Amino acid sequence: MTINENIDKGRTSESKFKEWLDKHNIPYLYIHQEIETFSRALKENLSGKRPDFMVLIPNFGFIFVDVKYRKISKEYNTYPMDGEEAKRYSSLQRKFNMNIWYAISNEEFGFKTWLWCPLSKVMESGVTSKISSKSGEVFLPIPADKFIQIADSDSLERLFSKLFS
Repeated sequence: MTINENIDKGRTSESKFKEWLDKHNIPYLYIHQEIETFSRALKENLSGKRPDFMVLIPNFGFIFVDVKYRKISKEYNTYPMDGEEAKRYSSLQRKFNMNIWYAISNEEFGFKTWLWCPLSKVMESGVTSKISSKSGEVFLPIPADKFIQIADSDSLERLFSKLFS
């Protein structure tokens, strides 16, 4: 897959996630991804990377969500998450006391299922990083059972109820 194909699939995932949020009347802010829109101090702390959405949760606060297009490694039953990105997000999360989550989907799910995982669980689960034979980049193989599955018909209530079960 080329870089442009990856970018297109990422944009499609973000668009489909936005549709899901709108369908469930979930308030959010979509974060513009152009680096010029951030202050110098944030650029230094974010290293040019930031989550895609700030999802606002009434009577709770908010969580940041980075939406990803990912497919499962059927051989290992894991989803590959970018190790460098997760490390930068982890630093950002600690420094500013933010909650960052990943939400992933793909066309095999028809973008009708979202797999959610908090960054902290990604960091714990992906302790053993791997190097991609295709790209040569470090990734964290996160087991499928670490994600909370949310169907198109589900609301955010399911996400929070699964956290405590």
